Amino acid sequence: MILKTTSKKIMELIREKNFSELKNELMQMNVVNISELIQEFPSVEALMIYRLLPKEKAVDVFYYLDKGYQQKIIEKITDSETQHILRESQFDDMVDLVEEMPASVVKKIIKNTSREKRGLINKFLNYPDFSAGTIMTLEYVGLNQNWTVKESLDHIKKVAENVESIYTAYILSPHRKLKGIISLRKLLMSDESEKVKNVMVKTDLITARTYEDQEDVAKKMSKYDFNIIPVLDKEDRMIGVITIDDIIDVIKEENTEDFEKMAAIEPLAEGYLEAKTWTLARKRIMWLIILMVSATFTEIVIRDAESVLSSVAILASFIPMLMDTGGNSGSQAATLVIRGLAIDEIQLKDVLKVLLKEFKVSLIVAFALSLMNFLRIYFISQVGFTIAFVVGVTLFFTVVIAKMIGAMLPMAAQKLKLDPAIMAAPLITTIVDTTSLILYFTFAKTFLNL
Repeated sequence: MILKTTSKKIMELIREKNFSELKNELMQMNVVNISELIQEFPSVEALMIYRLLPKEKAVDVFYYLDKGYQQKIIEKITDSETQHILRESQFDDMVDLVEEMPASVVKKIIKNTSREKRGLINKFLNYPDFSAGTIMTLEYVGLNQNWTVKESLDHIKKVAENVESIYTAYILSPHRKLKGIISLRKLLMSDESEKVKNVMVKTDLITARTYEDQEDVAKKMSKYDFNIIPVLDKEDRMIGVITIDDIIDVIKEENTEDFEKMAAIEPLAEGYLEAKTWTLARKRIMWLIILMVSATFTEIVIRDAESVLSSVAILASFIPMLMDTGGNSGSQAATLVIRGLAIDEIQLKDVLKVLLKEFKVSLIVAFALSLMNFLRIYFISQVGFTIAFVVGVTLFFTVVIAKMIGAMLPMAAQKLKLDPAIMAAPLITTIVDTTSLILYFTFAKTFLNL
């Protein structure tokens, strides 16, 4: 509501060409709100607002904008304005920008960077997708192991403006091998004449590797409660650091990808609103075709049981309830196991523990659901005892089997080096549907003498 009111006020100031008042209004806003405000306006007005920002604030606002608006601004601003953005950018942000922009925009970005940075960008782009090397930044506090505490503090003052974090410093050998770490607090509390190598932490150092998967790095930082982690190359030389803001982005991306896979959607490379209609359709249709074809098994089971359904027509009315309850039960188990695997709460070695726990849970849930349905069908729907019993027994075994399948398939996927999210709700539902119908018609033939 506040943003909507501000947006109207800004639009009025633009119409009145009262740029002095407009600039004052922008100065009182934080960079996140300004970025949201800019994206409320068409390109011309958005660029006008952006150009009224002080240079330092403009850079911060730029990196809070969606990729589409970043592209529009880069395309419209001058080379000198582009150079300022790139000069004041953190290196990892610059690499992300290059990776996600079209070729025409990348050409303009590369043209306006120094030769040294162009070489580094090319090096970063050669790291595997989604690796630690692609999200690390080169700006960190590195200290010579032979410096004194005073020399180290003086160095931190010099580089503070150009690094992402000054609270953790890394003690390096002349060949950039990581020897230890030290916090700013420890430096401030140490004797100024003491060598940093004598006061640093030098055992059990937790690091990431340039080719390590970014999701594994995120898990590592979460496990040890780090805000920053050093990144080493194959020769154990320190290359850069990964900070918590980059990891939050990774977690967001990975969670989004898992949700998309669990809904049987091929993950999107861009945001929903930026994606083209054809792209959205293409990402969904393949899985829908696979699931539709797999539903043929359900169709075959029903066709084979046609004689049973024709003899006791009321049996057909309970099929949707059995299939839906089975699918929901399997999805519940799968969701918990997939999440547990994703955050390392569950390991592959825990497979028997998981299956035993889900089996116990399934017995309780299955008994409650089957008993409730038996009473509902027999007393409320006034259906015969035998049919109510068949539905109840089928439901019991369906829920037990569904929960076991829901727990087992994600762990099987993990074992096969596949994403557990692939074994998600739609696929599990298809398997459980077929299983529940086979059980249903088997029990119907047995107990109804059909």
